[in-house]
Amino acid sequence: VIEKYQVSPTEFIDVKALMGDTADNIPGVPSVGKKTATLLIVEYHSVENLYENIDNISKKKLKENLEVNKDIAFMSKTLATINIESPVELDFSDTTILDIFNNDAYELMKKLEFKSIVNRFASKTTKNEEINIMGSYIEDFDEADRIFIKAENQKSIGLNIIGNDVSHEIFAIAIALSKDEIYVIKKQWFISDEYLQNKIFDIFSSKKTEVCLTGLKRQLKYLKTDESDFDLVFDNEIAAYLINPLKDTYNYDDLARDYMDFTVPSRTELLGKESFENALNENADKFLKFATLSAAIVLLSKEYLLEELKSTNQLTLFNDIEMPLIYALNRMENEGIKVERQELDDYSKVLGEKISVLEKEIYKQVGIEFNINSPKQLGEILFEKMGIKGGKKTKTGYSTSADILEKLSPEYPVISKILEYRQLTKLKSTYADGLVNYIKEDGRIHGKFNQTITATGRISSTEPNLQNIPIRMEMGKAFRKVFVPKAGCKFIDADYSQIELRVLAHISNDENLIDAYKSAQDIHRITASKVFNTPLDDVTDAQRSNAKAVNFGIVYGISSFGLSQDLSISRKQATEYINQYFINYPKIKKFLDETVENAKEVGYVTTLLGRRRPIPELKSSNFMQRSFGERIAMNSPIQGTAADIIKIAMIDVEKELRNRKLNSRIVLQVHDELLIEAYDNEIEEVKNILEDKMKNAVNLSVNMEIGIGVGNNWLEAH
Repeated sequence: VIEKYQVSPTEFIDVKALMGDTADNIPGVPSVGKKTATLLIVEYHSVENLYENIDNISKKKLKENLEVNKDIAFMSKTLATINIESPVELDFSDTTILDIFNNDAYELMKKLEFKSIVNRFASKTTKNEEINIMGSYIEDFDEADRIFIKAENQKSIGLNIIGNDVSHEIFAIAIALSKDEIYVIKKQWFISDEYLQNKIFDIFSSKKTEVCLTGLKRQLKYLKTDESDFDLVFDNEIAAYLINPLKDTYNYDDLARDYMDFTVPSRTELLGKESFENALNENADKFLKFATLSAAIVLLSKEYLLEELKSTNQLTLFNDIEMPLIYALNRMENEGIKVERQELDDYSKVLGEKISVLEKEIYKQVGIEFNINSPKQLGEILFEKMGIKGGKKTKTGYSTSADILEKLSPEYPVISKILEYRQLTKLKSTYADGLVNYIKEDGRIHGKFNQTITATGRISSTEPNLQNIPIRMEMGKAFRKVFVPKAGCKFIDADYSQIELRVLAHISNDENLIDAYKSAQDIHRITASKVFNTPLDDVTDAQRSNAKAVNFGIVYGISSFGLSQDLSISRKQATEYINQYFINYPKIKKFLDETVENAKEVGYVTTLLGRRRPIPELKSSNFMQRSFGERIAMNSPIQGTAADIIKIAMIDVEKELRNRKLNSRIVLQVHDELLIEAYDNEIEEVKNILEDKMKNAVNLSVNMEIGIGVGNNWLEAH
């Protein structure tokens, strides 16, 4: 406006007053837009002068609008005007900016986790130097041997194995024996990986020394052994995750800042994106500082973390579930799961052909070729060229999200084809083509399973995400066929039946829901009978389906609006369903309400086994954020408890397989499901183990039931 119309900054205030500004809560004159406001101020220069000459405005409607809203115009001018007459005493010499990249600023930026700003600081003196954390390189074999022997006899040490996380070649070992005694043992030509592996294994196996580190599972890969669960290991990363599961990272610099109240440079600050191997050879001083801190901080922060675990009542959870789980997940990752590469390639071709046919059909119905994957082009084609009603325009164009297209698809066949096209291209790129990249030389995928990603405690899967292999759509199911057991084995798939609803029955202590499960009848049919006031034998499939949506919706804190969208019913009807549900299951309503109220008071919720989930959203000034926080408060104790249960089951099943010296192994965990690669002669024994350990992982007031299937591929077993 200022450049185009040559409006002065002072006049721009008047423009803003007339047109309004929602960001600054300036109402402006209704129906006066930017162009009209600008032209008025260009002519009259101010709001005051405009109203003095109001009779000169020729447009009758505009004149009347301005006259009616005169008070709003002047109030808006007051709101838009910056008061420069405030009695503020200021000596301009005090405003001179000196060195903003100073120690205090650096520590503040670290504390606030402004990582990109931190990278703009040059090397600064920080509090880590005040406590004199400085290690030294060891390049002598005899000296290295002496340090390892000493480490085996310490009460506790800090450790970091530094190397290539893909090939697991070791470059250096950082060992902190105390705050003042830290060593970085460089691998030289006379020190082999095998020597280092054996020495570290001896330390882990020592009954005297507690090893403190971050990321035990990652470091176990360097030992290349699945044999032992070590007694005296403290994973600071897991501890910090339990204390605050909302953070993105739990590195040594996070531990120093969050639990020891001082800042240290992170790996990125010291080494950038440089590989460890290059840094060790070319930036030896910075590598030494990184390695020193990585070992020392885990040793020094351990006691702080331990106290936090005790004060939050999560020490048992840490010792009995999360730490043992590391070893079970490590073995599962090392085992991997076999994939038929050729079948995957063949299916990719089939999908490619179907996608090509769909493309031609879409182009024919639309009458023009365009990029179907471009939301902008697709929106213009559907809502402008074809004139379809119901489009929502955003700043970047029309929204073509799935929920909008799904509402329109019954009336427009081309939209149904576009949705199918999206599904197939997703299947092809993510699974048919994407999974091939993860198949190793042994013909198996060795994915990563993470403990510190989700706030609820669920295990997540990456590289690739094996927990997201499609199952609901027919074309997607085919991908489970390519996951197969090795020769002489079958897959056994065991998954909990309605685990979250059973957990809800237990923790709410609702007698009606507990009795429904104890009667061993169809829970969704029973709920339908109660909600729709229909005799059990007369419940229709549609009523059962709706009751199922209500059952699971309640677990996730669903609103009447959300349920109405899911079931394609009115909001009023959805409200009646939910109200009737709570009439029949009154203690569930009481539990959910009390959980939300308690969470608002203390700031977190807990699972049955004591896992905490902070909910800062409950304190938000934004209504939508608070509502989201309330749904989290309702669901987290249920989903988190279910996550704890499958973790216990996994630990117990894996331990029993090894104790009985069976060759069968867990190859996959998908939320409430375990997949076992079982040798043919061990199938019945493995099924019995699964029945026992999964059903008895914890004691609930209702039985935990599982479904078990056996097959020659994952789909067949599920």
